[in-house]
Amino acid sequence: MTRLQGFVATWPVMALLVLAQPLQAVGQPRASLDLETATVADLDRAMDAGALTSEQLVRLSLARIAAYEPKLDAIITLNPHALAEARALDAERRKKGPRSPLHGVPVLLKDNINTRDLPTTLGFYGLKGAVPRSDASVVARLRDAGAIILAKTNLSELASGPTMSSLGGQTHNPHALDYSPAGSSSGAAAGVAAGYAPIAIATDTTGSVRWPAATNGVVGLRPTTGVINNAGVQPSAPTLDAVGPITRRVADAALMLSLLEGIDRRSPAARDADGRYPADFMQGLNADALRGVRIGFPRRDFSGDDPEVDAVMNAAVEALKAGGATVVEVELPAGLVRLGGELQSILVCTESAPSLDAYLAASFPPGAPRSHAEILAMSEALASSPPTGATPNPGRLGGYREEAAATPPTDAYYLAARDQGRQYVKAMMQAVLVRNRLDAIVYPTQTTRINKLGERPKRNARGLFGNFGQILASLAGWPELTVPGGFTPDGLPVGVSFVGPEFSEQKLLGLGFAFEQRTQALRQPVTTPPLAGDRFAY
Repeated sequence: MTRLQGFVATWPVMALLVLAQPLQAVGQPRASLDLETATVADLDRAMDAGALTSEQLVRLSLARIAAYEPKLDAIITLNPHALAEARALDAERRKKGPRSPLHGVPVLLKDNINTRDLPTTLGFYGLKGAVPRSDASVVARLRDAGAIILAKTNLSELASGPTMSSLGGQTHNPHALDYSPAGSSSGAAAGVAAGYAPIAIATDTTGSVRWPAATNGVVGLRPTTGVINNAGVQPSAPTLDAVGPITRRVADAALMLSLLEGIDRRSPAARDADGRYPADFMQGLNADALRGVRIGFPRRDFSGDDPEVDAVMNAAVEALKAGGATVVEVELPAGLVRLGGELQSILVCTESAPSLDAYLAASFPPGAPRSHAEILAMSEALASSPPTGATPNPGRLGGYREEAAATPPTDAYYLAARDQGRQYVKAMMQAVLVRNRLDAIVYPTQTTRINKLGERPKRNARGLFGNFGQILASLAGWPELTVPGGFTPDGLPVGVSFVGPEFSEQKLLGLGFAFEQRTQALRQPVTTPPLAGDRFAY
């Protein structure tokens, strides 16, 4: 029995144990569905009851996209075959039953993840219409599970730089259209927040799942490096790159990890009491998961940049304590945060061009750009004379130039950063856990409110951007889960991050789930209100 088959076989039991809702009185509707907030379990339950079909769900999702694009500019390409795929999956469900909880569920895909039947543009105008030779590994898994790739989402061009692309333009935050959605998975996070689909699959090098998820008020998970196969995904820095889900609820992040994980380099610490690796991360979802755990909060490093963010984080700490957790203030080793920023800069700058060359050559047939140098030359031409439909992107052009001038991967500084530097960060983070007997570390995903579009991102008094904590988890290769924590008075979301050692996803998801149940901070964006048919009882 495959991992997917085993997971599907246990799904009905898990759904009842983890996500069951109380029955209503006789004669009253048994349940209700709200497309803007529904989890996969909610959708699955409605389909099993005959109250919803995949075709209906896809039509509702497409209606929301039609209503709110291009206001958000979250979508680059729609799947023209989505409705036909939905009808086929509905027929299969009637005949054979669902393949998995994702059967017939629409999913958004960041447009740097290869799809054999849809363009994969990386947000670069010069790759408009370019269709890869084959699916990325994660896409093959999604299709096997019965998911429908509804759309490819906008992103920071080539997953770096400003929250815009020369092909997709500027993505907007659905909670406040004049604010940034953060990058690089801006379209994926904005689309999930806006109710286009319950799930998006995105990529994360130094925060590109976590920061946009937090900034758009949804859940984001960066797994332990390598837990989800990144074959067929555009690399930014292979040493740090990870694939992860963006969802509205923690339960869906756990579901996606259960379906997509497949690492083969796990440590003995990842085994459970019976010596097995967890194949079902939903088993850790418990409303009492905070009880008895010790969580460290590095207040000195993660407070003082923005009083409104601090207020949300202080309330989050109180919620953790009310749930039964012991929250202790801890200190990160002096200089660790600044060192982390320097290390990631060396790694990303050095690895970007050569890894992109290999990806382009392997992914696309002749006719598409074949190298970083070719993309740089095309970007220079776009900047000087942009064709109709292209958006000049000077911020990303500057990045291309820096990457082209980077030292080679034989450089001693790069090798020291990749090998000794990352190991030092990981060892110091582990020392914080051991010294303070911690199960996890918690901090605000961003220590400052996101900037307005057109404004330069603000640095704090130490010269750091507000999402600096995510860099440490990336360098250590550790998992990090961000969960909606609350809002500033002007309606901007604030995320709360849970970080732990390698392969501690089940623990982190449990903590995040319990925190989510206690705070209920998910909020529908004001710019994407409900449409007719989005809510119904059955």
